[in-house]
Amino acid sequence: MSSLIGNNIRLRAPEPEDLEILYSWENNDELWHHGQTLKPFSKDVLRKYLDTAHLDIFENKQVRFTIETLAVTALPIGFIDLFDFDPQHQRAGVGILIGEKDKHNKGFGKDALATLCKYAFTTLLLNQLYCSVLSINTNSLRLFTSAGFLKTGIRKEWIRTQSAWEDEVFFQLLRSEWLSRNV
Repeated sequence: MSSLIGNNIRLRAPEPEDLEILYSWENNDELWHHGQTLKPFSKDVLRKYLDTAHLDIFENKQVRFTIETLAVTALPIGFIDLFDFDPQHQRAGVGILIGEKDKHNKGFGKDALATLCKYAFTTLLLNQLYCSVLSINTNSLRLFTSAGFLKTGIRKEWIRTQSAWEDEVFFQLLRSEWLSRNV
């Protein structure tokens, strides 16, 4: 499990006790524009998700971790996941949410992403991670760039928000590039 411990965070399996905080963060409509969500999730749907969170990435095609601090009173501060896992091509998408606003811009997201990359490339032996970020999400753009992800494309006017059409930036990180910086 030490592969899931960063400098200031731990990635752990989601627990049933995470239901309330998951419900709160997934239903915060201020965050919906960062993803593809247009409606709230019921507690029942989220409970069913938590009931299947233990399944292997090969079964579920995704794995989600709760991000918690390493403080004495370890508190969940967000979630990070690998999704759309493709075993043939050894790649997966990355999603991250630091749900606690007072934990934004304090390095927790960077630490969680670095820990997830290490897990993906050294335990799962993936060849590639990728993500899509709205061009107006400067914090996420900075996060993925600082983690070594390369911008490989822009989807023009890809996402419609309530006020405008927004571009989506596509990032990739290859295992070989990660290894050259982290071994």
